[in-house]
Amino acid sequence: MRRLARELGCNAMALYRYADSRDALLDGVVETVMAELTIATDGDDWEGQLRQTAHEFRSLVLAHPRVVPLLVTRPLSTPLGLRPLGTLRPLETILALLVGAGFSPGDALHVYRAYIGFLYGHVLTELQELVANPEESDDLLRLGLHRLPPGEFPLLRRLASELADYDGAAELDRGLDILLTGLRGQLHPVALT
Repeated sequence: MRRLARELGCNAMALYRYADSRDALLDGVVETVMAELTIATDGDDWEGQLRQTAHEFRSLVLAHPRVVPLLVTRPLSTPLGLRPLGTLRPLETILALLVGAGFSPGDALHVYRAYIGFLYGHVLTELQELVANPEESDDLLRLGLHRLPPGEFPLLRRLASELADYDGAAELDRGLDILLTGLRGQLHPVALT
């Protein structure tokens, strides 16, 4: 809080007029960022809506990469009913989307958990795809993989070109294809009455 106050040019106690605690401040950051997330709710193509929302989430994360650790970990520190309402709105909206598509509320919750777990994992993976030397033309050198012992990491070294050609949007779509195909095959929406 003191460091933040210094950055803002005020004293630390002044911050407590806006947030009761450091945790409340961190929750507020998450809530503010999540308020930017647009969840597609138009139409009846639940798979297309989840796919579009996933790309919106990815764009949001890429715009705020330093907030990702908070997005992923803040929910762990607060029981569901005590979280800021803005952090629960995406959950409620996606549950409503899935129930509207014909999934039972319980199945909708399972779908949400698999979906959000996949999204978190994807963005964490994408953000760690760092290039050691962007000017290098050889992928093995560009990624710093030449430093790995060949006998211990033969597959990583052999995948240098694929690793160097990482395309976050394409990888997201490939993962969504796998996830949504599996959901379609495992979960059968109930007939809407």
